[in-house]
Amino acid sequence: MDFISIVLIAVGLAMDAFAVSVSCGLCVIYRRYVIALKSAFLFGFFQWGMLSLGWLTGFTFRAYIEPVDHWIAFVLLALIGGKMWKESMDENGTPIDLTSLKLMLALALATSIDAFAAGIGISALGYHILMPSVYVGVITFVLSLLGVLLGCKMAQYARYRKYLDRLGGVILIGIGIKILIEHLS
Repeated sequence: MDFISIVLIAVGLAMDAFAVSVSCGLCVIYRRYVIALKSAFLFGFFQWGMLSLGWLTGFTFRAYIEPVDHWIAFVLLALIGGKMWKESMDENGTPIDLTSLKLMLALALATSIDAFAAGIGISALGYHILMPSVYVGVITFVLSLLGVLLGCKMAQYARYRKYLDRLGGVILIGIGIKILIEHLS
C-alpha cells in the first residue's frame, strides 16, 4: 500500500474521532490540555488497536463481524448523543460530561469500529498492517487533540453553552447515522 493511500485512509478514519473530540472539548471547563491529551491518546490508541485487531481477525471472522459492526457504533453514538441533547434541554440539570473516562472509552470504541472494518479490508487485500496502523493512530491522535482544543475554544462562550451541548449531541447522533447509512448502502 502506497504512502498517499495510507494517509488518506488514516485521515478518513480519524474524521469521526475529530468530530467527537470537538464535542468532548465543548464539555471541558478545567484542565483542557490534560483532557485534550487524554482524549487524543484514547482515540489514537483505539483507532490503532482496532485497525490492527480488524486485520488480525479479518482472516477468520470477517463474515460474522461485518453484519453488525455498524449497528454497534450507531447505538453507542446515538445513546450518548441523545443523552447529551436531553441534558441540554433541562435548565437545572448538569450537562453530560463527555470527558469522564467511561464515556471517553465508549466514544473511542464507537468511533474506532470503522477502523476495525478497514483492518478487515486491509487483511483481505493481503497488505501488511504495521505502517497503516501507526499512521492511523498518529493522525487520529493529532486530529483529536486539535478537536478537543477547538471544542474548548467554542465552549468559552458560556451563554451559548446549552446550544453547544445540543450541537455536540447532534454531531454524535449524526456520526452514528452516517456510519449506519454507509454500511447499509
